[in-house]
Amino acid sequence: MTQIPPSLPLRALFDAQYNASRAQVGVPLALRRDRLARLRALIDSHAPALAEAVEADFGVRSPQLTEAADLFVLRAGMAQLHKHLPGWMKPQRVATPLYLQPARAHIQRQPLGVVGVIGPWNYPLQLTFGPAATALAAGNRVMLKPSELTPHTSALMATLVQQAFAADEFSVVLGGPDVAQDFSRLPFDHLFFTGSTQVGRQVAAAAAANLTPTTLELGGKSPCVIDASCDLNDAAVKIAHGKLLNAGQTCIAPDYVLLPRDREAEFERAYTAAVARLFPRIAGNPDYAAIVSERHQARLVALLDEAQAGGARVVNVAPPGGTSGGARQMNPVLVFDAAPGLRLMGEEIFGPILPVVAYDGIDDAIAFINLRPRPLALYWFGSDTAARDRLLNRTVSGGVTVNDTLMHIAHEGLPFGGVGESGWGSYHGEAGFLRFTQQKPVLVQSRWAMGQLFYPPYGARFQRVMGLLKRWL
Repeated sequence: MTQIPPSLPLRALFDAQYNASRAQVGVPLALRRDRLARLRALIDSHAPALAEAVEADFGVRSPQLTEAADLFVLRAGMAQLHKHLPGWMKPQRVATPLYLQPARAHIQRQPLGVVGVIGPWNYPLQLTFGPAATALAAGNRVMLKPSELTPHTSALMATLVQQAFAADEFSVVLGGPDVAQDFSRLPFDHLFFTGSTQVGRQVAAAAAANLTPTTLELGGKSPCVIDASCDLNDAAVKIAHGKLLNAGQTCIAPDYVLLPRDREAEFERAYTAAVARLFPRIAGNPDYAAIVSERHQARLVALLDEAQAGGARVVNVAPPGGTSGGARQMNPVLVFDAAPGLRLMGEEIFGPILPVVAYDGIDDAIAFINLRPRPLALYWFGSDTAARDRLLNRTVSGGVTVNDTLMHIAHEGLPFGGVGESGWGSYHGEAGFLRFTQQKPVLVQSRWAMGQLFYPPYGARFQRVMGLLKRWL
């Protein structure tokens, strides 16, 4: 294992990984599993320290939340990679059409080379180590740029990765937006970005200069549709959990609720009760995460102020006596009658604010969704399967959970990704492995090949052969 000083400049570090990837194009199963094992050992051995670092960055975020939302998901993903990697690596046989027989064909799965990963701050372990683990399983070298908004976590990740991996194998690059821009401009074999749509556009533009293929895991306004057949009390608990996990700082959190008209008061009561059940208090509750920074909290407050000034009804649904804590623990809020032109209805919220939009029929709900950019996630609650299928068949989203929220991301057999402005490309499971893999088509010609039948000069024999083939096709 070639040891390279981790203090190398960014381009020199990339060049070292690039040269190493070209010197070892074929990466055996044993080495891939060894890299996964080292990453898994890093996480398991230092899980408490990593959770403490995340808590230090947020101010308030319990180790249990990090265990459930970051570390558990990572372990599940890496266990699946370890289990299925031998089968995913194998050449895939492909049937050969009649006119090319007796040739044989297969698809050879090879590493792309060097994969860059730019991670976000909201789940700073899952959304960085997760794609990195998949890229390593696919046989690639990885450079990871975590968020500067979680400095304790990012610094610890860099130290731990440096101890477990050679720099030309897997390395963590620290720095702010300027470093991220330079990172995006490197000629990676693939660049994976998780973050906002606005920054995603910049990353895609920078990568395009090198024709670097990208995976963009962005955000968007994910709708939560409540059908008339729904049990509101059951749905409200699941919606509150999905919305308030990490204080709403989740890319697939429900961003607004579409509710049958005249059930607004019923939903308000059910959601208020659900919040009290999940979070008996807000201030000082370690299970209720803080907003990551004062700047992010100020933006959320500005969204609410604009909504109230525009005539919306803002309802604080914190438990009785609960007030926002000094550590940026922002009270859960429902917003009714928000005008369509408000920022609250146009921007991804990324906080504990939930607008509620009344609709008159399922077709109205479908039209409301389709008038907006395609969302990263969509949620539907109810027992009317015909209404459910009508909605799913007539809307497009990155993923769907029926009668719950968030859970599709935890299913490693399902690809996870966006569509349109919510991103492109998907990962998790085999979909992620293939995202970081070159599927090279290989045709092995037979000594009995009859390809000369298609060679010029063209004449009567060619016409007879084409006539026969047209009958078979």
